[in-house]
Amino acid sequence: MEHNAKREWPPALVDPTGRREAKPRDAGLTMVIDKGLGLRAFEDMIRLAAPYIDVVKLGFGTSALYPEELLVRKIEAAREAGVHVMPGGTFLEVAVTQQLVDAFLDTAKAYGFTALEVSDGTIELNRDQRSALIVKSIDAGFTVFTEYGKKLFGSTIEWEELARTVEIDTGLGASFVTIEARESGKGVGIFDENGECKTDDVEAIMNAVPNRHALMWEAPLKSQQTELLQALGPNVNIGNVAPEDALSLEALRRGLRSDTFHLGKQAKV
Repeated sequence: MEHNAKREWPPALVDPTGRREAKPRDAGLTMVIDKGLGLRAFEDMIRLAAPYIDVVKLGFGTSALYPEELLVRKIEAAREAGVHVMPGGTFLEVAVTQQLVDAFLDTAKAYGFTALEVSDGTIELNRDQRSALIVKSIDAGFTVFTEYGKKLFGSTIEWEELARTVEIDTGLGASFVTIEARESGKGVGIFDENGECKTDDVEAIMNAVPNRHALMWEAPLKSQQTELLQALGPNVNIGNVAPEDALSLEALRRGLRSDTFHLGKQAKV
């Protein structure tokens, strides 16, 4: 065996599927949810996994609770690594109820956030209000991710309504529409009370929504991520991924784990 080999894995070992694209990409996005990482842990995550993370969401309203300097440094670290960073959609919902949307947008811009999540998982927004928030956020310079579905346990997906929402939201300029599953991944949207994927619902959604790459599926559990990858391929958009799972999800996408080994191209013997 030669001992002067290059310290570089052959491409077919790095990505046996041969289908993963480098950033920036329009499909196969990974959105990580940060529920309160310290600065060192956040920087470690970015240093290790930035090529495999497209968006970091500072979950719910945690952005309001950070010391100013720490929040700025986290946002700067993400931006320098080419990772979108956004506050959680629930925080914008708070701004709506407090009639402070303009102040929210101004402050988010001042901190350096690059994206926003427009949602109504807890409050009720009519179509005109939702559309206005999308347009206002884009006009303010943010990349917009919208979210469909309610956070209430037992809530389900109305396929035709979802298809209409995707058509209108993306027509207004939203980049992706996220299907709600909360950070628990249980009892909401396409997942039952045990976190099991309702495969019939996934199939119905894919039949109802013409542009599958406009969808991002919240799937915090490994079993859920595996099912979506098996059903929809390595370039499905997956959100609400735990920071410690960013690298392992990428391994799943590439067929580098037993669960998705079959996704890799098999060389002829």
